[in-house]
Amino acid sequence: MKKNCGRSPWTKTEVRGHQAVISGQLAPTLVLENATYLNHGLKAWRTANIWVSGDRIIYVGPDMPEQADEVYDATGKFIVPGYIEPHAHPFQLYNPATLAKFAAERGTTTLVNDNMLLLLEPVEQAFAQVEALADLPTSMYWWARLDAQTELDADSISIDNKRIQAWLKHPQVIQAGELTGWPRLSQGDDELLQWMQDAMKLGKPIEGHFPGASAKTLTKMALYGVTSDHEAMTVEEALTRLELGYTTTIRYSSIRPDLPDIFAGLVEAGLQNYEKVLVTTDGSTPSFYKSGLMDETIRLMLAAGIPAEEAYRIASYNSARHFNLDHLLGSIAPGRIAHLNILEAIDQPTPVDVLARGTWVRRDDIPCYPVEALDQAMDLMQKSEVSVSLTDQDFSFSMPVGLEMVNSVIMKLYQVEHDTSVPVLPADCNESFLMLLDRQGKWRLNTVLKNFATNVGGMVSSYSISGDILMIGKSKQDMQVAFERMKAFGGGIVLVEDGEVIAEIPLTLMGQTSDLPLEDLIVQETALREALFARGYQFEDPIYTLLFLASTHLPYVRITPQGIYEVLRKKVLFPAILR
Repeated sequence: MKKNCGRSPWTKTEVRGHQAVISGQLAPTLVLENATYLNHGLKAWRTANIWVSGDRIIYVGPDMPEQADEVYDATGKFIVPGYIEPHAHPFQLYNPATLAKFAAERGTTTLVNDNMLLLLEPVEQAFAQVEALADLPTSMYWWARLDAQTELDADSISIDNKRIQAWLKHPQVIQAGELTGWPRLSQGDDELLQWMQDAMKLGKPIEGHFPGASAKTLTKMALYGVTSDHEAMTVEEALTRLELGYTTTIRYSSIRPDLPDIFAGLVEAGLQNYEKVLVTTDGSTPSFYKSGLMDETIRLMLAAGIPAEEAYRIASYNSARHFNLDHLLGSIAPGRIAHLNILEAIDQPTPVDVLARGTWVRRDDIPCYPVEALDQAMDLMQKSEVSVSLTDQDFSFSMPVGLEMVNSVIMKLYQVEHDTSVPVLPADCNESFLMLLDRQGKWRLNTVLKNFATNVGGMVSSYSISGDILMIGKSKQDMQVAFERMKAFGGGIVLVEDGEVIAEIPLTLMGQTSDLPLEDLIVQETALREALFARGYQFEDPIYTLLFLASTHLPYVRITPQGIYEVLRKKVLFPAILR
């Protein structure tokens, strides 16, 4: 039977069966006996027996049933609700299915996912994936973006009212956002405002994306209907958002690991009410997850001085309540989905045993996530194929301006300093050739990227926010070799030096994601990162650089399918060239 993790996930027949368990006519499938658990209603630890039937918590109290399919002795252990990641980007080299497995085995049993990559697919195809993922033990919810984050070419899928409405009305979609195109509101974009109002009518909150926003801007956005934001980078910014009534999500991510400092600052500031505080890992790149997901954020909150009862609540119940799902998630009480984390100690948030929707996904500290549902979900993800070929003409770099990196993701315009007609740029310069190539070979955009690295021969990536192919390097020949290797995979990231492959990550699904378990992907991505750092990459996260080179929600200039794009003026400075 297909599971439905929407707002009413159990059929009438199932609900009658749950009542039969309470009355003693049916046996629960699992009882956790003598469980010391965190009661979120009291914000205190209590001892009880927890009955589970299928994927639902049936009873929490002193009684034991006459019989049960399985009894788990929880004596001496501590049970907390499964953790909730409220802001996941499930296409950061990994795919939603492999992330769901990795996360749940470490206690993060609910993911609220960005639909960015699926938004650019036909709706029927995208929803087939969403519904297959709903069959996983991990509860998988989604948000509906209201823009594409880049300037697409004329042949791309249109982000129009029909598409947005379909996403907003899908039962697995529980919020609108993240709202990266918010300046359009002040410029009079009534269509965007209508979509936001439609989301509010459906009871779905709207998340902002407001880095560096002033109190005045945050006030304006609240009046438009935005209720949350995850872009606070300092204690002061977090407090401002809380003062203005925002649900405020604090990040611990590969590009913004701000959580420890912000929580230490909130404790020092004497914050008493954490009801509207959430935490997120914000779609970190694979190697960042070596220490875990939400379990790691709890560990850091505890280290910052947050009481344990509050820290576990922030990582579970607060998110459930924010998304209007606290009747299903975030607490250990009758009627909730059976997401349970069993801990050896209160100050050890990585569980030794995990129950996800009533299924053991970690037992005796050994991962045991069922793989059949993973395979079914990944079978619906389009296999990658690259059909375009390169010619010598494609390596003509004559543009007088390029992009200069300020940090991992911020780019500004600058005048190209070296002769780009040469086959290899000087080894001692900080410029690299940069090409964005249409996946079907219809157009290309050739320029120069400054400050990426001092000694990268050639790197090619099909991983980008627009889904097109990025090529970066000092050697046109190495770029060609890297391209051919990437093409053989059907997609991926390949680093070449002197004609030899140094590191590679095959991305065989949609050209953007790997089909490998996340543990194996971590090994590949770590090797690529180390190779790039050794060759002069000087910022936080090279994977984010690849992703955001075409992202027009960030300043100041971007390479997009339309051309070099100035963000503030919304103007194409130099158009892409038709091939």
